[in-house]
Amino acid sequence: TKYGCGIGGCGACTVMISRYDPISKKILHHPANSCLLPICSLYGSAVTTVEGVGSTKTKLHPIQKRLANCHGSQCGFCTPGMVMSMYSLLRNHPEPTMEQITAALDGNLCRCTGYRPIIDSYRPFSAECCPMKGTGGCCLDKEGSISCSHEGDRVLNLYLFPSQRVAKQMQKKTLVFHGPRTTWISPASLWELLELKANYPNAPLVVGNTSMVLEMKMEGVYHPLILYPARIPELNAVCYTENGIVIGAACHLAQLREILITVVSEQPEEKTKVYRTLLKQLKTLAGEQIRSLASLGGHIVSRGSTWDLNPVLAVGKSILNLESTGGTLQIPLNDQFLTRMQNADLRPNEVIVSILIPFSQKDDFVSAFRQADRRKNALSVVNSGMRVLFKPNTDIIADMSIFYGGIGPTTVSARKSCQKLIGRHWNEQMLDDACRLIVGEIVLSPSAVGGKVEYRRTLLVSFLFRFYLEVLQELKKMKTQSKIERFSIKQDVDPGQPPQDPVGRPIMHQSGIKHTTGEATYCDDMNPVDGELSMAVVTSTRAHAKIISIDVSEALKVPGVVDVVTARDIPGENGTEDERVYADHEVIYVGHIICGVVAETYEQAKKATEKVKIRYEDLEPILTIKDAIKHNSYFGEEKKVEKGNVEEAFKTANQIIEGEIHVGGQLHFYLETDSVFVIPRKEDQEMDVYVGTQYATAVQNTVALALNVPSSRIMCHTRRVGGAFGGKTTKPPFFAAAAAVAANKTGRPVRFILHRQDDMFIPGGRHPLLGKYKIGFMNDGRIIAADLEFYTNAGCTPDESVLVIEYVVLKSDNAYDIPNFRSRGRACKTNLPSNTAFRGFGFPQSGLTAETWIAAVASKTHLPHDKVREMNMYKGASATPYKQDFDASSLTRCWKECLEKSEYYSRKTASEEFNKQNYWKKKGIAIIPMKFSVGFYVTYYHQAAALVHIYLDGSVLVAHGGIELGQGINTKMLQIASHELKLPLSYLHLSETSTVTVPNAVVTAGSIGADVNGKAVQNACQILRKRLEPIIKENPQGKWEDWIQAAHQQSISLSATGFFKVYVTNMDWMKEEGNPFPYYVFGVACSEVEIDCLTGDHKNIRTDIVMDACFSINPAVDIGQIEGGFIQGLGLYTMEEIKFSPEGEQYTLGPDTYKIPAVCDVPEQLRIYLLPNTRNPMAIYSSKGMGEAGVFMGSTVFFAIRDAVAAVRKERGLSENFTLDSPLTIERIRMACADDFTAMIPKDKPGTYKPWAIDIE
Repeated sequence: TKYGCGIGGCGACTVMISRYDPISKKILHHPANSCLLPICSLYGSAVTTVEGVGSTKTKLHPIQKRLANCHGSQCGFCTPGMVMSMYSLLRNHPEPTMEQITAALDGNLCRCTGYRPIIDSYRPFSAECCPMKGTGGCCLDKEGSISCSHEGDRVLNLYLFPSQRVAKQMQKKTLVFHGPRTTWISPASLWELLELKANYPNAPLVVGNTSMVLEMKMEGVYHPLILYPARIPELNAVCYTENGIVIGAACHLAQLREILITVVSEQPEEKTKVYRTLLKQLKTLAGEQIRSLASLGGHIVSRGSTWDLNPVLAVGKSILNLESTGGTLQIPLNDQFLTRMQNADLRPNEVIVSILIPFSQKDDFVSAFRQADRRKNALSVVNSGMRVLFKPNTDIIADMSIFYGGIGPTTVSARKSCQKLIGRHWNEQMLDDACRLIVGEIVLSPSAVGGKVEYRRTLLVSFLFRFYLEVLQELKKMKTQSKIERFSIKQDVDPGQPPQDPVGRPIMHQSGIKHTTGEATYCDDMNPVDGELSMAVVTSTRAHAKIISIDVSEALKVPGVVDVVTARDIPGENGTEDERVYADHEVIYVGHIICGVVAETYEQAKKATEKVKIRYEDLEPILTIKDAIKHNSYFGEEKKVEKGNVEEAFKTANQIIEGEIHVGGQLHFYLETDSVFVIPRKEDQEMDVYVGTQYATAVQNTVALALNVPSSRIMCHTRRVGGAFGGKTTKPPFFAAAAAVAANKTGRPVRFILHRQDDMFIPGGRHPLLGKYKIGFMNDGRIIAADLEFYTNAGCTPDESVLVIEYVVLKSDNAYDIPNFRSRGRACKTNLPSNTAFRGFGFPQSGLTAETWIAAVASKTHLPHDKVREMNMYKGASATPYKQDFDASSLTRCWKECLEKSEYYSRKTASEEFNKQNYWKKKGIAIIPMKFSVGFYVTYYHQAAALVHIYLDGSVLVAHGGIELGQGINTKMLQIASHELKLPLSYLHLSETSTVTVPNAVVTAGSIGADVNGKAVQNACQILRKRLEPIIKENPQGKWEDWIQAAHQQSISLSATGFFKVYVTNMDWMKEEGNPFPYYVFGVACSEVEIDCLTGDHKNIRTDIVMDACFSINPAVDIGQIEGGFIQGLGLYTMEEIKFSPEGEQYTLGPDTYKIPAVCDVPEQLRIYLLPNTRNPMAIYSSKGMGEAGVFMGSTVFFAIRDAVAAVRKERGLSENFTLDSPLTIERIRMACADDFTAMIPKDKPGTYKPWAIDIE
C-alpha cells in the first residue's frame, strides 16, 4: 500500500474495508483511501491491503496475475491501488459490467501506462467481455486460473470475515478513544449523540472524513473532540413514504446510488426525476473510494460550493430532519440553508438525522449540469440544478428554481430571476429574458478565487440553455459505457529464433508481479532503522527577498524535535553557484528551501516547521516571460540556427502570416514523490544514500561536496523509481544533500520524503513557452520561409533550461522541410520554481508551435490541413536546418500507414456530415507527423557501463548504470543478457543500480537508456561468452552449470565489465551546424474528438498511432511507453494547468487542483502500430528508444479539437484564422466557440482589477 497524495485524490493508498451491517445482516465491502481513514473509525472492521490479496510467497490472485501479464504496470507505484479497487468491486459484484469496472477505477490515477492495458487486464472479469463468451468456458480458465464469472466465489481468494465475532463487538456500547490532543467518541444511540452534541456543541460530526481531514491536514484546523455517529441505526435507516424517500444522514454516497437505482427501477418515471438526476451527478462525483466513504449528511452540511448534489437536492425541495435534546425540527434544504443564513441553519446542538427527498410530479422537469476540468473525479468548475413545474397540460411556468455552485463560496440561487419567469410560456423569448435576468442576478467578481471568470459566467447561461432544450424536446438521458478496445501486442521475430530467446518478444515487466502484490519496494518502503529521524523543510513564502533572520528557537521546543539544519551546518559546499542546497542570504522563489527540521517522526518535524520564524526584506520579483523580456532577464545567450535566406524568401512569398502561441507548463506528478533515505556508517565518514533519482552520479557528487568528503565515501542505491519523466534528474541531488547534512550533523539516519504538496512546487516542471512565428508561403500551401522566436520561462536557476531552449530551437522544424528557415530562442530568468527536464525536453512545446503555423497556413489558403502538412514534410534524403543528414523515408511510410489504418479520409467525411447535422456538438479530426530526436549532442552522455557476474551455481547477476523508472529498462537488460549468454531468463537476476557496482554512470534520460546500457550489458556478456567458448567446445552437450564449474576450476574469471561509447554527437552554435542527435524516431498519429460547444467539454473518440520503432527489443514495453507518453501529452495539451498568484505563489499543489488524465480520458479506441520492416543500424539489435516520442502524439487531440472549433466558427461566420493556446482547456474551447451567450456576459477590462492568477507564459 503506497502513500501518494495524502488527500484521497490519487488512489495509490486504496484498501478494502469490510463491515458487518446489522440491518442487512451482511458483510459489506468497499474501497477506501487509507490516507483519509481515521484509525478510530475502523473499530469492528476488517482492513484488506494488497498484501492480503495475494503474494509471490502464497498465491497470486487472478487480478494480480492478469494485471502483470497484460503489462498493466510500469513504475508500479499506483498498481497496489489499482488492484485493491478491482478487488473491492469483485467482492461485491463477482460478475461486474464494464461500466462498473471503469467506474471502480474513477479514483485511481496512473502517470505511466495510459490506462489501456489496465482496462484490458480487467476486461475478462466481466462476463459480457470475456473472449470465450457463449462457449460455456472462460478465458481465465485457459490461463490456468479460475473462472472470472461462473466461479465468482472461488475467484475471490476469500479471507472469511468473522461476522459473529464482529456482531458481538458491535453491540450497543459507546466507544471512546483518547489521543494526545483529540478525543474520538462513537456513540451507540441517537439520544447519546444528542446529549454529546448538547454538551459539546462545537464538536464536529464525522462519518467519511473526506472533508474535515483536508481542513486538518492542509489548513491546520484542530478539534479537541470529534463525534463519529456512523453506528447509530437511525442515521443509517432508509424508509419510503408516500411523499418520497427518507435517507439516513450517515448513508454513504455509494449506498445512496444503490438505493436510487432500486427506486428508479421500481417507481413510475414521473416520480423519479429527481432521483435520476442525482444518479447522473453521482456517476461523476469523486472516485469510488470517496463515494464509499462520504456521507449524504456530510455532503449537505459541509455545503461546499462545488458539491454536485446540493443544487439537485435544493431544486427537488428536500427536507432536512433535525433532532436535538430539545426535540425534532424540519427545515428545507433551500438557498437560505445553503448560504448559512442564521434563521435557516442548524443550531450548534442540532444534528441532521435524515433527509427526505420528495418524489417528482407529472409536470416536473428536473435536470442537473456540471463542468469540471476532468470528466470524473474532479470538483466542478460550475454546477447547477434546475427544475421547472408547468401548469397542467400547458407550457406555462407554475414554479421554477435554479441553483448554481462554483460561483461563490456557497451554492447560490437565482430566486429573483425565477420568480419573474413564473407565468411565462416556455419559448425563446422567455429563454432570452431568463439569460439576461440570471446574468444580472448572479454576480462573479473578476478577482474570484479559481479564475476562469468569463467562462464561469458563460456557463450560467449555457446550462440554462441546455435545460431549456431538454425540457423543450423532453430529452431522455442515454447510458454510456466504456468502449476502450481490447488491444493485442505482437511483433514478428525470426522463425529460427530459439523459444527461450526473449529479444523481440513482449516479455512481462521484470517487477510486474511484485508491483501487483505490493512486494516491490520503493525508497519510503524501506524498514525503519535504529535512531532514524524524519525531516521536513521550511520553504520561502516570498518570491524574491533577502533573509534578514532565521529564528528556530520555538521549533526546537516542539516535542520530538532533534535539530534544525541550515546553510551554516554544511561542512562543504552549499550546492553550486547557481543553485543552493539551503538558501543562505536570499530566497528566489516561493518554495525555496531555507532549513530542515529533523525529529523523531515526520508529524513532529512538520509541526515544528510552522514554528520557524523567517524575517524577509522583499525584493521586486520577475514572474512572467513578458516581464523577463522587459528586464532583459535571461540565462545564457540567444541560440539560433538558420538556413537559406529568410528575408529574401519573404519578398517572393505570395502571403505572409504572423502570430504567436502560448504553451503552458506541466508538472511531473510522478506517483512516488521525491524521496531519500540517508544512513551514515560508523567509520570513515561513509554514508549510504537510498534515493529515487535518474542520476545517481550527480547525487553522489553533490552529497560528497556538501559533506566535504571524497565521492568514494558516498554509496548511492536505487532499486526502482515510482515515475520520473525527467523530474528526478537535477533536483534529487539537492534533496539528498539536504538530508545528508542533517544526518552528518545529528549522526543519525534521516528519511526525507517530500509530501505531495511540497513535491508539486519545490522541484518545478516543464517550461512554459512563448512561440512567435512569421511564415511566408505560396498560394498552393508550400511554405518557403519561416522565422521563429521562442522564449521559455526557466524559473529561478539555470538547471537545464539553456539545454532545453537549445532543443526547442533545434527541433522547431518538427517534420517540415522549409527551404529558408530561422529559429531563435532565449531562456527567461524569473522568480518561479526552477523548471527542469521533462519528457520530450522542449520538443512538445516547439512541435506544437510548428503545427500551429502549419494550421495557420492551411486556414489562410483554405486547403485541407493534411495536404499542407504532407506537401511540406521531409521526404527521402534530407538535411535539417543545422545540416544533419537523415533519411525521411520512414516518415513518409508512417504517414501513409496512418492515413490507411486510421481511415482518415472516410472519417473526415463522416465528421463533416456530423457537423452539418449538429449545431451544439461538433467533431474534429487531425493527423500529425513527427520527427523526434533522441539522445544528447554531447558525446560523453552516450557512455554506459555494466557489470555481470556468473556464480558457481550458474545464476547470473546483471548490474548496469541505468535506472528503472518504469520504462522497463531492467526488463530489456535481462532480455539482452539472456540473448547474449544464450540462457533462459530464469537464470538471470538484476538487483539495484548502485554507484558501488557501476561508478560514474550518466543520467538515465533522453530515450537512450536502453540503447547505451544495453550495449554495455551486451559487451559484458559477449566477453563472458567468449571466455567460456573453449570450455563449451570441449563439452558441447554439457549443461550451463557444468561449463561454469569447469571455468571456475580453470581459473577463468566469471565476472566482466562492459562498456559502450559509440554515439558521436556534436553541435557548433557559432557555425549553427552539427550532428547533435544519434538518430530520429518518426511517427504519425490521428485523433478524433467530439466537443460540446456549450461547455467546452470534449470526448476523445479514437486515436491511431504509427511509430517507427524499428526492431523492438520488447514490443509490450515500447507500446506501453508510446501509450503512456500519448496520455501524458494529452494532459499537457488539453487539461494540465499550473496556476500562480500575482505574488508568485503556486496554487496547483495536488490532485484536487491539478488534473492529470484519468481512465475517463482514454480514447474509446486507442490503437498503436509499430512500423514493420525498418532498421536502425545505430542502436542495439536495430531498435529505437521510445521513451519520449509518444508525448507529442497527444497534440493530435489538440488539433482535432481545433478542427472542431473551426467548424463551429465557420458555421457562425467567425474568423477561421485563429490561434488556440495550450493547454486547450474546457475554458478555452468554450470561449473560442463564441455565440450569443458569450456575448451577453459582462466583460472586465484588464488593469481595472487584480486577477486571481497570472499567465506566466
